[in-house]
Amino acid sequence: MIPRLLRRRPTTSSIVGVARVDRRTKDLVKRLEPGEIAVIDHEDLDRVAADGLVASGIAAVINGAPSISGRYPNLGPEGLVDAEVPLIDDAGHDVMTRIRDGDVLRLEGGEIWRGTELMAKGTVREREEVAEAMEAARLSIGAELERFAANTLEYIQQEARVHFEPLELPPLKTVCKGRHALVVVRGHDYKHDLAALRSYIKEFRPILIGVDGGADALLEIGLKPEIIVGDFDSVSREALNTAKDLVHHVHPDGRAPGRETLVDWGIKYHEFVAEGTSEDIAMLLAWEAGASLIVAVGTHASMVEFLDKGRKGMASTFLTRLRLGPALVDAKGVNSLYEQRVHRLDWVLLVGSAIVVMLVVAAISRPIHVLLDGAWLSIRDLWFSITR
Repeated sequence: MIPRLLRRRPTTSSIVGVARVDRRTKDLVKRLEPGEIAVIDHEDLDRVAADGLVASGIAAVINGAPSISGRYPNLGPEGLVDAEVPLIDDAGHDVMTRIRDGDVLRLEGGEIWRGTELMAKGTVREREEVAEAMEAARLSIGAELERFAANTLEYIQQEARVHFEPLELPPLKTVCKGRHALVVVRGHDYKHDLAALRSYIKEFRPILIGVDGGADALLEIGLKPEIIVGDFDSVSREALNTAKDLVHHVHPDGRAPGRETLVDWGIKYHEFVAEGTSEDIAMLLAWEAGASLIVAVGTHASMVEFLDKGRKGMASTFLTRLRLGPALVDAKGVNSLYEQRVHRLDWVLLVGSAIVVMLVVAAISRPIHVLLDGAWLSIRDLWFSITR
């Protein structure tokens, strides 16, 4: 990553860097290098995408779309300005075609130059402006909430029967029955949750299930996913080569995004037909395969998170949670309970350590030797007097 000091220049100063262009921000993040300029077309930039952009060490972000539409308080722009990454916003959708990958750009305030050619002009987002836009979005979120709730209820009516029908499980090499399952999605705060769960993972050895890029999240902390579930649009080949089971999510209507990629790669996989998001499918797979507890890391549960993902409702997630009931818990809850738990082994080790210390002190302390010798002589004299 580039030094933080390089990102502290004012947003109005001149910034020069190589452009990296991609309409899919999550794909762009994978190939960004420190000091480059990210060119995206991402309306309502979400915080997961922003976290990825910041972590790559970029010099600036050019967004062809408005990063804040005002529909809801998306947290991506706040993440960029808080990290002092300059954001040139709403530069026009044609920047995606006018600016080529690898072009050397110069940013002067909101102006985007390639050599002597003015390519586009956008709005430099300042911290105060972003904060005001977020506050306005929070105040007007009621209308979006109504639409979100209406869509959720509509889809529940359409999907409920299908969602609770018996599922045909793919043949898995991984044994799930009676084990805990850790379902990892590369969502917000997933790194913190995984780090906090290290002790839990070490003790319970849950089935490690990566949902697309969640498989790489496990590899990042030195763990190998046993099962990978999803449409495989954001997972590395390295992760695919480590998992025992690859399960491709297929919708009941036949839609199977990512199937062509798997076929082109020549990778063996199984299909799992079920309605919902890939993270829902991963949980259902673990539950139907016999997992006794499912711990979710980085999954989406709030309206803002679903809107960040471009979803108009959360019917499948709501129905999945109804189906799993108390078997599903969030990683943060597990970590809170686990930190407060005192293990029996801890008590044994504590008492054992105390006894060892006492024995060592007794072995090397002369006053204690004298005391023990006196006690032994008293006991011996008493014994002789009784036995005479």
